[in-house]
Amino acid sequence: MSAPLFLVESLPTADSMLLDGPEGHHAATVQRLRVGEELLLADGRGGTATAVVTAVGRGTLDLDITARGYADASNPRLVVVQGIAKGDRGELAVQAMTEVGVDEIVPWAASRSVVQWRGERGVRARGKWVATAREAAKQARRAWLPVLAGAPDESTASVARRIAGAAAGYVLHEAATDRLTTAELPDRGEIVLVVGPEGGISPAELSTFQEAGARPVRLGASVLRTSTAGVAALAVLATRLLRW
Repeated sequence: MSAPLFLVESLPTADSMLLDGPEGHHAATVQRLRVGEELLLADGRGGTATAVVTAVGRGTLDLDITARGYADASNPRLVVVQGIAKGDRGELAVQAMTEVGVDEIVPWAASRSVVQWRGERGVRARGKWVATAREAAKQARRAWLPVLAGAPDESTASVARRIAGAAAGYVLHEAATDRLTTAELPDRGEIVLVVGPEGGISPAELSTFQEAGARPVRLGASVLRTSTAGVAALAVLATRLLRW
């Protein structure tokens, strides 16, 4: 099994460090790492370090740094505009999309979203998405944390502007005739993929996105849930872009 990864605000410049705080507690108390075991550190911005445990304290680990690395940011960047869903479906989507390599997630306040992020509720909901992405990135041993856009969410007009400035934009839609598996993809820049909420994308929203330059596409004959459509589409893109 590969070494577990822990996220730190900044990587150590010295040859040793103390891992404390929430990550130290998780490593020492929850995962019960012991002297001699290896772990990975990442700053979420591409920087990584390999370390060996030299001592275990109460919620802390003393580490010796044995190697350092850096992973370049992916290009093209894969950006998923995720329609806000009810319950835990949005968090399930964020978790799975992070594990398969999404670079940015944009919470979208679609007209058919059952749940609307307003005031403190929106701030808390977005915070759950951020926390979910962070834990999924650790699980997947990712050097880069995905960006979570929105304050806390984005409007349809804002999404349209994002599509207009991207190298390519696609909208998953059950009535589309073109397939994502054969759509032309750019080799650089930003690829924006729109995933609707449970109620789907309205005709007005689809028209707005098309006017901004997006193409409606489908994955196949099946109609997927909002919590699985994005991850399935990302798997297609990751394969076609040779990330996998």
